[in-house]
Amino acid sequence: MNNTPEKQRILIVEDEDAIQQVFSFFLEHNGFETHSVFNGQDAIAAIPVYKPHLIILDLVMRPVSGWDVLHWLREHQQRIPVLVSSALVHLTEQVQGFEEGAIEYITKPAQPSVIVERVRTLLSLNHEQRLMLQHQRIDERKRTLERIQTSQQNELPH
Repeated sequence: MNNTPEKQRILIVEDEDAIQQVFSFFLEHNGFETHSVFNGQDAIAAIPVYKPHLIILDLVMRPVSGWDVLHWLREHQQRIPVLVSSALVHLTEQVQGFEEGAIEYITKPAQPSVIVERVRTLLSLNHEQRLMLQHQRIDERKRTLERIQTSQQNELPH
């Protein structure tokens, strides 16, 4: 009988090979099992087979984007936590990412140690805690957007 605990599986969906390799290396070095794909189409095919505990997802890919993967996950009632790692830095895109189902959103370039820490944190939370975190992140981004819009309106000549 094997008493070795099962490694937590991380699906990395990233179209840049170098980023895929760095994430895989650091996650595997920290005790996770990883599987990488280059686009959303391959991610959608891999999810039912690989059964990841968490997905690290880029948003801008072809032929199927990360946005499409988020929609697919929601349509198929998958409760897999998603950490978005994207070059999309605008707060409106971040809010949209959370509203589409991401639990965490990190802008590129990201330190691999930050990715590992966030993966550990997300996997330590139960579903309700993840939902609370997701709503907290949405509220934070929306409040920041409101402050920016208010300050821009105050700067306009009257």
